Amino acid sequence: MTHNAYPHLFGQTTLGSVPMRNRTCVAPMTRISATDDGVPTDIMVDHYQTYAKGGWGLVFTEGTYVDEAHAQGYVNQPGMANKDHAAGWRRVVDAVHAQNTPIFQQFIHAGGLIQHNRYEQTGIAPSRVDQLGQMMPHYFGEGPFPEPREITKDEMKEVASSFAAAARRAVDAGFDGVEIHGANGYLLDQFLTTFANVRTDEYGGSTENRIRFHCEVLAAVLNAVGSRIPVGIRISQTKVNNFDYQWPGKADDARIIFSALKAIGPTYIHVSTHKGLEEVWNSGRNLADWAKEIWGGPTIACGGLQDAARADLLIADGHADFCAIGKGALADPAWPEKILAGDEPIAFNPGMIKPHATLQNTLDWRAAN
Repeated sequence: MTHNAYPHLFGQTTLGSVPMRNRTCVAPMTRISATDDGVPTDIMVDHYQTYAKGGWGLVFTEGTYVDEAHAQGYVNQPGMANKDHAAGWRRVVDAVHAQNTPIFQQFIHAGGLIQHNRYEQTGIAPSRVDQLGQMMPHYFGEGPFPEPREITKDEMKEVASSFAAAARRAVDAGFDGVEIHGANGYLLDQFLTTFANVRTDEYGGSTENRIRFHCEVLAAVLNAVGSRIPVGIRISQTKVNNFDYQWPGKADDARIIFSALKAIGPTYIHVSTHKGLEEVWNSGRNLADWAKEIWGGPTIACGGLQDAARADLLIADGHADFCAIGKGALADPAWPEKILAGDEPIAFNPGMIKPHATLQNTLDWRAAN
């Protein structure tokens, strides 16, 4: 029995050509549960299928590395860089589809934020500078990030090609859509970040230059998949190595960044923040709202939206079209089902961030259901 107190959040819809039972999305979350060489495991099949059973409108995968040169950032991170990776992900896709739930794959290149890379321990970044911040111990990192070397323009072309090749594999593996991780301090976002990018060429300096590589990667992926599946891109100000960072140009930067992406033509833009979807720049508006106004297309908001009333109001007021939920999903894979039933989902606590944490949550949820 359902009791839909949140009709905007739980109304049926589509994202691009993909039908969704509601506007809730499992946010991309690093779980480091693949094999040493990046192949998805039985744990991952179980993990993603459990979300599909929990009533979500869309499931995003964790950030998946796109090449075997420099892209991997974490131990036991999954890849989409070869046929074995693709075959492993096919098992995940089939398990999610068996529950009539769509699944999008997120692609990532760690750039300078390498905690573990089985192929190359020296990261590549826009510039050879300190990345700031510390590695995350719950993902088996310790101490400062190693200093990267400066990526060459030829390597940038190779990275764009790797994103495109991964997207083609995703289509073949049956994914319903793909997302480019252009946020949270990883390679693409490093180009937008003043302390990570001190280049003096056409990829540094002005915001128009700093967003250029995002646009090139987005164009490469769109060219690779055509109109077969939706293609989105994730954007943020905050980073895993600096939760407080803001774009220096504030609203002016937002206009440049979202307008540039709009010109390339993604299906959607996914706006993320580590501190909750708070007001930015004393503007009285959050970053998703800025994106929605400037870009005008489907917008996914992520940050502190496990409060269903807040998520529903965000959509009702036109500030976003979809809500991606991380902490709420991590705590309770059946979050949508429980909200619809008028029940209280399991509350989040920080201990759940540990690797494989959702596996125990899954077992507890199954035992209770």
